[in-house]
Amino acid sequence: CLCCFQLYGYCYQDSNDIPDTLTTITELGSPLEMIQLLQTSWEDRFRICLSLVRLLHYLAHSPLGSVTLLDFRPRQFVIVDGELKVTDLDDASVEESSCTSNSDCFMEFPARNFTLPCSVEGRCQSMNEKRNLYNAYRFFFTYLLPHSAPSSLRPLLDKIVNATGNRNKHVICTKYLALELSPSPSVNSEFTQKCVKSANTQYRRVPEAFIPDENYRCWPSYHHKGCLLSVFDVNEAIEICDSYSQCKAFVLTNQTTWTGRQLVFFKMASNHIVPDPDKITYVKVTD
Repeated sequence: CLCCFQLYGYCYQDSNDIPDTLTTITELGSPLEMIQLLQTSWEDRFRICLSLVRLLHYLAHSPLGSVTLLDFRPRQFVIVDGELKVTDLDDASVEESSCTSNSDCFMEFPARNFTLPCSVEGRCQSMNEKRNLYNAYRFFFTYLLPHSAPSSLRPLLDKIVNATGNRNKHVICTKYLALELSPSPSVNSEFTQKCVKSANTQYRRVPEAFIPDENYRCWPSYHHKGCLLSVFDVNEAIEICDSYSQCKAFVLTNQTTWTGRQLVFFKMASNHIVPDPDKITYVKVTD
């Protein structure tokens, strides 16, 4: 499973103090800190949620059957190369709860409760999948998806978040969620759509040029000492620059994010411009 921590190797070692000791060698990941995640760009948080959806889909359709994580909390996950992976499978279970009636399939959470149907085989239908899905909603989706999301995607994201947390929509499955949250084609096309260009501001294009200084901080930014954001095109960069009173210029780089959006530095002045063949600078024209 690509959504789980990768195991590179293991060995058994016997000692006088601890017999049958198992040592594992796994890939290195960063602890998941929710406060830090909320300070990152929406695009990075979207990638984490997408990797979580892939994990949910795998757990619901694993070779062992539907698997639930009984201790589904942020501390059980790490970030590896910008994606979420589960590290602790000690509390994983493949047993669907047995039942004789629907009342036996009662699921209680701190904020909401659910009652699932009891199948003719005497098992609570999709209880493992529903438990994982609701825990993903209350620990991840509700914080990471809507916050500072692109306006064009908010209706879709609200639909996804409400569906995963709605007690009356327990029939939602992770396959549906994966399709809705997939970056291709619907989300990607909406996320990368062109923004409306401001008609009140003009910019002078300076090819093969860069502004090394004149930084200011903005949120969210890919650079902690400056304002580095992702855009679809020049029109969106212009709209962003117009929205900041201190922005007087911006620089298009040849770097892109994982979705293909271009990274742009926004600057508070253009007094010192230096040659750079890989960048294009746009300077706000003042009267």
